[in-house]
Amino acid sequence: MRYEFIIMGSVSDDILAAFPELSSTPYPTGGTALYGPVRDEADVSSLLARFGDLGLSVVEMRRLPD
Repeated sequence: MRYEFIIMGSVSDDILAAFPELSSTPYPTGGTALYGPVRDEADVSSLLARFGDLGLSVVEMRRLPD
């Protein structure tokens, strides 16, 4: 399964390097979209915790079609 996480604001290259499993793109209405494969719901929870640990605000998340 794949997920997309919309992060408030732009994300630095150093922060992006902390998520090698995710791709990124600017989000059309502002912010940064990080997206990629996740194994299961525990993986989603782990990503959300890592975002929080780095001070990133997730404003939206959604499961993408496989």
